[in-house]
Amino acid sequence: MCRLLGYATANENISLREVLGAQSTDAFRELSEIHNDGWGTAMVKEPDQTAHVTDGGAPSPSTGSAIYRNTIAARYDSIFGDLASVPVRGGIWHLRLASSNLPLVLENQQPFYASGLSFIHNGDISDAQGRNITTNRAYPVDHTLVQSTGGRSDSAIYFAIVLQYLGYGYELEEALAQAVRELRGAYPDSSYNCIIQSRDQLIVLEAHDNGPTQQDVLDVYAQYGRAAEAADYRTVRYREITGADGARKGVVAASSGFAQPADEGWKDLGNNRMIVASNRTGAFRVRSI
Repeated sequence: MCRLLGYATANENISLREVLGAQSTDAFRELSEIHNDGWGTAMVKEPDQTAHVTDGGAPSPSTGSAIYRNTIAARYDSIFGDLASVPVRGGIWHLRLASSNLPLVLENQQPFYASGLSFIHNGDISDAQGRNITTNRAYPVDHTLVQSTGGRSDSAIYFAIVLQYLGYGYELEEALAQAVRELRGAYPDSSYNCIIQSRDQLIVLEAHDNGPTQQDVLDVYAQYGRAAEAADYRTVRYREITGADGARKGVVAASSGFAQPADEGWKDLGNNRMIVASNRTGAFRVRSI
């Protein structure tokens, strides 16, 4: 039960603060009053050093990659402000509200990272009786792949199933779509909203059951006197990133929780739809799964 955000640019290093603006960046961070079980970010950027230079070790990279995770809420972590000001070609951000009593340990903080991919998820993959997929020892997932994610949660299993389909030869966007189709066969009432990022792509997915917002989410928000803010909890919105001259520079997408007005270009992604974006060109498209 988390909040997600991600963006991809036209091969240009831009900070989160530049993409969202200071007010919206601060509003996103303040969601960690409720989503206070840790946070993390994964970023890719055009490196300042010259690529492919051999200096006695491995050649310098053509893409810089960085991950930060903490069990402390983002609003109490000064590093959030520093990282929100770092210019990057693409980045994903995760504010965690742990589900199903999963432990608050660093291993379960997101983004997870494996096989050159970073992954964040908003959902609780459980059956109608509230039994989380982590308790289902018979679920057919490659446990070596689960271990490769570094996590021990339902989100780690979800990511491992995406990796499984990549191993079968599917392209990334279709591997994600296949993973959701498979999981829905056993856990049809769960949320599979997620963002996955490679050195070249950003994929943002909204996929969840069509019923009302989960009662436990409403209950948590009600404890803070903010129940009305959970009405569109599963909604994902996006808008183009544009320069001062109006030229398209990429796309940003986020779960709800902070102001995303239509007159500023924000659009609902829609259930069972995904954004497939390049963090090399900034081009993106929307497709159904």
